[in-house]
Amino acid sequence: MQTVLIVVHLLIVLALIGVVLLQRSEGGLGLGGGGGGVSGFMTGRGQANALTRATAVLAGLFFLTSLVLGVLAHRGSAPRSIFDQNAPQAGVPSGQQPAGSQGPGVLEQLQRMQQPATPIAPGAPAQPQVPQSR
Repeated sequence: MQTVLIVVHLLIVLALIGVVLLQRSEGGLGLGGGGGGVSGFMTGRGQANALTRATAVLAGLFFLTSLVLGVLAHRGSAPRSIFDQNAPQAGVPSGQQPAGSQGPGVLEQLQRMQQPATPIAPGAPAQPQVPQSR
């Protein structure tokens, strides 16, 4: 579905580029206008109205396909919380883990990371002494 929508989106983009390049510029010569316009097909005003409508329709389709592609991309990759990965199961006491569990939860892992690597001796100061200026 998404691949088909991307192909349609690219076709709309190419058509939109072509229609914009065919329009006559305000200040002088356009790519398709050539100064005199196409004499047998349409008058200058009729051609401008048709190209303006085509541009508006293609621009609307471009915005629509862009929005749909954005919604499809966002829906496919919904953010997940790290707490949902190792969430405790209902009915299991917090101290016990079921047999098929992955290991400690996220909070236990964070607490272990914050603990110092070497235990502090009972008589040693908790914080290192920083010399103060006199």
